[in-house]
Amino acid sequence: MSNTENNSVEAERRMEDDLEGEQTDRTNRFEYLLKQTEVFAHFIQPAAQKTPTSPLKMKPGRPRIKKDEKQNLLSVGDNRHRRTEQEEDEELLSENSKATNVCTRFDESPSYVKTGKLRDYQIRGLNWLISLYENGINGILADEMGLGKTLQTISLLGYMKHYRNIPGPHMVLVPKSTLYNWMNEFNRWVPSLKAVCLIGDRDERNAFIRDVLLPGEWDVCVTSYEMLIREKAVFKKFNWRYLVIDEAHRIKNEKSKLSEIVREFKTTNRLLLTGTPLQNNLHELWALLNFLLPDVFNSSEDFDSWFDTNNCLGDKKLVERLHTVLRPFLLRRIKADVEKSLLPKKEVKMYTKILMKDIDILNSAGKMDKMRLLNVLMQLRKCCNHPYLFDGAEPGPPYTTDLHLIVNSGKMAVLDKLLPKLKEQSSRVLIFSQMTRMLDILEDYCMWRNYGYCRLDGQTAHDERQKSINAYNEPNSSKFIFMLSTRAGGLGINLATADVVIIYDSDWNPQVDLQAMDRAHRIGQKKQVRVFRFITENTVEERIVERAEMKLRLDSIVIQQGRLVDQNLNKLGKDEMLSIIRHGATHVFASKESEITDEDIDAILERGEKKTLEMKEKLSNMGESSLRNFTMESENSVYNFEGEDYREKKKIVTEWIEPPKRERKANYAVDAYFREALRVSEPKVPKVPRNPDIPNSAQVQKEEQRKIDEADPLSEEELEEKENLLSQGFTIWNKRDFNQFIKANEKWGRDDIENIAREVEGKTPEEVMEYSAVFWERCNELQDIEKIMAQIERGEARIQRRISIKKALDTKIGRYKAPFHQLRISYGTNKGKNYTEEEDRFLICMLHKLGFDKESVYDELRQCIRNSPQFRFDWFLKSRTAMELQRRCNTLITLIERENMELEEREKAEKKKRGPRTSSVQKRKADGTPDGRGRRKKLKL
Repeated sequence: MSNTENNSVEAERRMEDDLEGEQTDRTNRFEYLLKQTEVFAHFIQPAAQKTPTSPLKMKPGRPRIKKDEKQNLLSVGDNRHRRTEQEEDEELLSENSKATNVCTRFDESPSYVKTGKLRDYQIRGLNWLISLYENGINGILADEMGLGKTLQTISLLGYMKHYRNIPGPHMVLVPKSTLYNWMNEFNRWVPSLKAVCLIGDRDERNAFIRDVLLPGEWDVCVTSYEMLIREKAVFKKFNWRYLVIDEAHRIKNEKSKLSEIVREFKTTNRLLLTGTPLQNNLHELWALLNFLLPDVFNSSEDFDSWFDTNNCLGDKKLVERLHTVLRPFLLRRIKADVEKSLLPKKEVKMYTKILMKDIDILNSAGKMDKMRLLNVLMQLRKCCNHPYLFDGAEPGPPYTTDLHLIVNSGKMAVLDKLLPKLKEQSSRVLIFSQMTRMLDILEDYCMWRNYGYCRLDGQTAHDERQKSINAYNEPNSSKFIFMLSTRAGGLGINLATADVVIIYDSDWNPQVDLQAMDRAHRIGQKKQVRVFRFITENTVEERIVERAEMKLRLDSIVIQQGRLVDQNLNKLGKDEMLSIIRHGATHVFASKESEITDEDIDAILERGEKKTLEMKEKLSNMGESSLRNFTMESENSVYNFEGEDYREKKKIVTEWIEPPKRERKANYAVDAYFREALRVSEPKVPKVPRNPDIPNSAQVQKEEQRKIDEADPLSEEELEEKENLLSQGFTIWNKRDFNQFIKANEKWGRDDIENIAREVEGKTPEEVMEYSAVFWERCNELQDIEKIMAQIERGEARIQRRISIKKALDTKIGRYKAPFHQLRISYGTNKGKNYTEEEDRFLICMLHKLGFDKESVYDELRQCIRNSPQFRFDWFLKSRTAMELQRRCNTLITLIERENMELEEREKAEKKKRGPRTSSVQKRKADGTPDGRGRRKKLKL
């Protein structure tokens, strides 16, 4: 046997061993899931039916014997030889190995964890993560923010190194704002793990990759989402043992760039960390589960139908199904359940009065699109925060920082009363706002009042961000206030040295505000955390917060520990936005002046606590059906206001905006307000163009008819000539037949008359052949012959191209005895980064086998990839569309044609070298003369 055949057999044997190992792992994983609950049989069985080599069809523990071999082994009535001695020994050894493979379980903090000790619930979380690893399952650690997900993850990686002798490589993917925090936690808790951090500009990254990453003298690589996307080619070179993604809701959209890239990595285990799991819809849940176990949750349609609320017997059944599916993968604990030493946070919503100063009232009547309504809402929220957020509202220049910052804003007036009281109590404050320009105003205020402060928003540099956090958290820090933007400072930052959180303006998504509160309400907090939410009374902010509270209440009812809400409930419709804008309009129009009163701060707090309690009681009494059907409209009618029916009393306050009955003559100067606030003039309405002079068509028809009536009749000679001309030509061919003939020539080429005749309906091959001969003889007489010939020549060029490609594939495949194993592709500099050589080899061989010239060849190729056990776990290749496969095959065909051309040129060059030598030998043979025995004599020169 040749070396090539030996290599081919060896490669096939290794492939079979790898496939058998993958099937065994998959079998164990499926068995573990089915032991947890029978629900997974619903997802696993359809996937098993798609591939004939599914592990579910294999009976683990006893190798299967072919039927003919079994008949030779068994005889009638012989029960002793059902199983050979070797088979029984192998089974006993397998069971013994399984019995001795006991999962490690910690009862106390591991010894490799330094500086401190894990709490009881953190040890239980570590044991849960270890059990996932032992059973080959990926999972989601979804503890509430502040319970130490970072520490539990680092402890798991330490377990891998110290107990499993698997130091890495591991990847931890985190937001940019938490990079240094993760590095500090690694050095603090498990210093035996060597963690490196990839961050910086291009030159710094290139030096780090060259000097640190590629040498591989590290255990864990910590990087951000942005760095991963930019350096994905480098990260693809590693076989990652654990891929940890912090704030995993970033991959809830399976079509996002980050989600697609992390799915391309080669990973053994995956772990997702998130404090707010599953906050939107069922499809996002499927996307996370598909990332964790793509071989189980491979169909989003099947998953959605399984959890369709219309098919479930009530909402309770839906909750039970969701809990059953999530139980093996998701671990979620909340502070109130596991951390008894942490005092509960106390939230007080502060209702203040709004100062509508130097601003016009917004118009809510007439047709308004959604973007216009959103813009109006944004302007109203700016009014609630501070009027200086509008350009031109602040007096100046010169601009001064003094008392007018406070007196012109109701929220600032309350803040100015609240902060001295908090400072006397030795409290430290976090202030969150969505608007960075509001942070500018707060910064000027802190400088004016001499409050020590730090600031963090989306524009803060990474180094400055960490310095500010350290300066605020250091012992005996002089920083009294830390002001943050809600989006930039609400994730992964530990500010537990503060005990007061002020939500200056609420977010539409209540989860974002919860994340902001958890910056202070987390492990290590010694005081009771108080949360003050500023809400401007009788404005849009009241309804925004009320809607957020409804979402959270429904969240806790439907999925008590998973936080899953129907996506339709999160959408804000135009009617709902219009209702939010109208809310409080009566109070605004009725007030003539500012209503900011000089109330004592204790009275404000007391009234805020009272209204907060009323809202909680209202929510607690509402069931799920009421919450699902909740809208921002009034309960009975728009005429019901503050408990009084103005329609019954026939008494309507003149300043109240009655919802318009007709969309006519309703103008509340909103356009004038926007022109002044935005300093944009309204574009002029273009004039209607003048109608061009249109000719009288009836008069034209009469004129043409008159010419026909007055025309001279044809003579007998002309009539005879007309009949003679009509008898010639192809009278039974119409325009439709002509177009079919042209398209057939484009598809099959002008010489393939047989196939062309099949394309022209209603015509015999003889008629088509006759028509074709006349067409090509007289085609130059046609007016658009150039367009027709270009169309036909393009089709013929495609035909020649297909022939050339088929010939190139035949030549390439013909060089190998076993092309599926031996075929090699000469990439040159066009190797690419996404497809491997094994995938390219399969594409070329299957393309040649299926037939390149078939119309549906790429759809069939895509199906072959999905059915092939070789690529069962190759998510990247299985997810390619037919169009993407076609593009890749075209690239490979170009490489093959170039390789064939180089080989032909090389052969021609070798023939030229051998040519003169061959001719001289033949000449010498011809110069000799035969002797008597038929031999040639050499001529003497």
